[in-house]
Amino acid sequence: MAATAMALHLTPSAVSQQLAGLARDVGVPLLAKQGRGVRLTAEARLLLEHADAVLAQLERARADLRAHHAGEVGTVRVGAFATAVAALVAPALSILRAAHPRLELMIHEIEAPACFSALDNQQLDLVVTVEYRGGPRRNDPRYYRWALLEDPLDVALPAGHHLARPATVDLADLATERWITGTPEHPCTDIALAACAASGFAADVAHQTNDWTAVLALVAAGAGVALVPRLARASNPVEDAISWRPVNGRPARSIYAAVRAGSETTPVLHRTLSALRTAAQAPSP
Repeated sequence: MAATAMALHLTPSAVSQQLAGLARDVGVPLLAKQGRGVRLTAEARLLLEHADAVLAQLERARADLRAHHAGEVGTVRVGAFATAVAALVAPALSILRAAHPRLELMIHEIEAPACFSALDNQQLDLVVTVEYRGGPRRNDPRYYRWALLEDPLDVALPAGHHLARPATVDLADLATERWITGTPEHPCTDIALAACAASGFAADVAHQTNDWTAVLALVAAGAGVALVPRLARASNPVEDAISWRPVNGRPARSIYAAVRAGSETTPVLHRTLSALRTAAQAPSP
């Protein structure tokens, strides 16, 4: 016992207490008296055969903890609207997998304002959303925000429309057209209607849907015109039936990421935010 204590830089009493505690944990005696000293029992020798494996597992656990602290390991629950999932979150996931393969994203499609309720209730760790009427202010102390991009809205016209020839379009020239928009609560509806109002007319809204594939199908069918975010063009199944033109004045939606204030320094969140920004800076297809 004295030799063991000396090797471990402990007192014999401390070694004795630790061995007694281990014996209680495993439920078998580990020491037996032998003359003026002690010897290991058969049970202790059996336990000793597992020591290297136990110590190796402990080292793996320590390595995992260090990696988690460094942002190499962990799970981030990300909420985003559908277009952002396809155009930003999925590319960010690929970036993270390449650089940090043990950092996992769990992705949930969710729109504003529900995404902020989920963030507040700690059901999500990070949200990708857009500026919208009634949404959090830019300086809201509850959130840390990271601007990702300004997503311009182009006008989608049926192929052969007379305004498909100019390089850009003035919305005022579309004042007599029938319009396809989202429902009143959709953020892009506000942007589209405000852009029309700024051009001096109230849009004649004939159809409403929040599904960009449906919007583009209606445009292709000649049911009207629409202002569509560039990121949503990837959902276009009828490219040949639609003409796209930039709009003078460049209406756009502001896309940003948000986390609970104070959590932005968490390594896994910081890495995820950085990957989202990299994805946002990638050239549009």
